[in-house]
Amino acid sequence: MTVKLIRNAYEASLTMTAVLLCWAAALWLEGAAGLHADVLVLAVALTLPLAGVQRTADTRGRLMSFVLLPAVAGVSILLGHLVADHYAAGAAVFTLGISLPIWIRRFGPAATKAGTLMTLPLIALLVVPGPALPPKDQSALVSWGWAALIGMLACGCVRLVQASADRLGPWRPEPAPDRPRRPSRLRPRPSTRMAVQMAAAVAGAFTFGRLLFDQHWPWMVLTAYVAASGNRGRNDVVRKGVERFVGACAGTVLATGVAVAGITGRTSVVLMFAVLALALWLRPLNYAYWAAGMTTALSLLLGYYGQDAQSLLLTRLEAIALGAALAMASAWWLLPVPAPRRHGPDGSSPRLPVIGHRQG
Repeated sequence: MTVKLIRNAYEASLTMTAVLLCWAAALWLEGAAGLHADVLVLAVALTLPLAGVQRTADTRGRLMSFVLLPAVAGVSILLGHLVADHYAAGAAVFTLGISLPIWIRRFGPAATKAGTLMTLPLIALLVVPGPALPPKDQSALVSWGWAALIGMLACGCVRLVQASADRLGPWRPEPAPDRPRRPSRLRPRPSTRMAVQMAAAVAGAFTFGRLLFDQHWPWMVLTAYVAASGNRGRNDVVRKGVERFVGACAGTVLATGVAVAGITGRTSVVLMFAVLALALWLRPLNYAYWAAGMTTALSLLLGYYGQDAQSLLLTRLEAIALGAALAMASAWWLLPVPAPRRHGPDGSSPRLPVIGHRQG
């Protein structure tokens, strides 16, 4: 356990180094180009999960990230505008976009990895639903270009840090082997079942999230996605849903303590990064640690932007509980996927990157 904790701390430090490097570059860009402060959150939201995905990627996977991530990051910004202006249409496009990368797993490991990269900017959109530009500069082409540039920065920072670590660090990643795929006897295929379950859970979260929580709908959608992703059977979805809720409760207690202490301004930003680093370190032990850390960090972020984070904590818990319940119901009753034995859905190895399972 001691060796594992030390290795986890090393990997977490690499991820946070890449995150801070990209955040610093975005901070300079924000001041130089007069961008909205949300561009900083976008940089962190893209770099944080990308570092985990790219840690064991081969050369082809890294090159793929430089092409796919910036392009989809730009599209996600346009999708954010669509959701803001035409909620139903935007929700439908988002639901399709989050389900398609799961369906294409049937085409092999390369398609699975491409789908993972395609998903990251969509999840970042749930964290940064606002624009990255001042209102006068929010044309479609300009918005796409700046978001794509932030995506490129995220890829560059992750690659720089990880390449330096592979050359100078004490450990190197252990790539998961691509094992032969076995044809599935299930009809519809597991990838189709998981895509349908994801679409149902996310669509329900969009619907009820807007009705019950108004502009805070992203919390419910994000939870539905996290609980439904990486589906390895009914029990797996229930476990992740419960862990996310328990972690969020713990994070709520921590965030309340921070709010009572009156921590604001730059101090809250420093504390937010410290909480993310701690959550990254403990995440391999249990997903609840990551959920607690994210809840606390998002509360600090809301406080930094002037919102009363303390008054929103109960609302966040309600949204998380309902989002998890939707994912559980979808996995339990809608085309359930049997738990794998030696191989994952569609015959893939359980050790292969699964969309959303590690990004949380």
